[in-house]
Amino acid sequence: MIAAIIVIMLFFTWMTDGSYLSARNVSNLLRQTAITGILAVGMVFVIISAEIDLSVGSMMGLLGGVAAIFDVWLGWPLPLTVAVTLVLGLVLGAWNGWWVAYRKVPSFIVTLAGMLAFRGILIGITNGTTVSPTSAAMSQIGQSYLSDSIGFTIGVIGLLAFVAWQWRGRMRRQALGLASPASTSVVGRQALTAVIVLGAIWLLNDYRGVPTPVLLLALLLLAGMFMATRTAFGRRIYAIGGNLEAARLSGINVERTKLAVFRH
Repeated sequence: MIAAIIVIMLFFTWMTDGSYLSARNVSNLLRQTAITGILAVGMVFVIISAEIDLSVGSMMGLLGGVAAIFDVWLGWPLPLTVAVTLVLGLVLGAWNGWWVAYRKVPSFIVTLAGMLAFRGILIGITNGTTVSPTSAAMSQIGQSYLSDSIGFTIGVIGLLAFVAWQWRGRMRRQALGLASPASTSVVGRQALTAVIVLGAIWLLNDYRGVPTPVLLLALLLLAGMFMATRTAFGRRIYAIGGNLEAARLSGINVERTKLAVFRH
């Protein structure tokens, strides 16, 4: 898969005389795909639990429309807009999760209905019109960039934290007598990660800097990794996805866990 992606990237770079991998195009691509990546972080937990959510895109559209209404039509301050929108997202996710977890309706049916309903609600509350222009504060979330120094500083701090986390996990496994990868392998992977991250930041700084949505995606990705590998909640999700009945017999509250998965 990685080899195929590299070949495709090289092909388009050749076809566009190098414009495809230019700093400007890479920055725009990352900023646009960050939205999909943020949705994918949450979808990973849904899929691990052996469920599916077809409504996530429509839910995002509905919540975006609601946030725009709060910001443009009602003139709410940004913190209040974000807080209320997040609460509404939790409510919509809990609605889907309640039907799946407690009413035993297949998630395909529930989220397919939710997808159609959320689209209809969005058209209804906006009258099918564009809600714009958003305030400068709201626009900063999706359109701003980090300065060169801040981008590199965050990248270095993040890499140091990642390296410390990796070595701490390796030492814990060794202390428990569990198999752990060789130190040379760990160092090699960490060095490759550092080259990719710092190289990407350097390339993005050649245009306008690291897009703010990319930073948000990175933070959510790290939070998702921590939740999946270092928390009891993450282990319960894996257990439910692996064998539902075994998870139930082991004492896991399957319904509550599935509700939490859809809610988050």
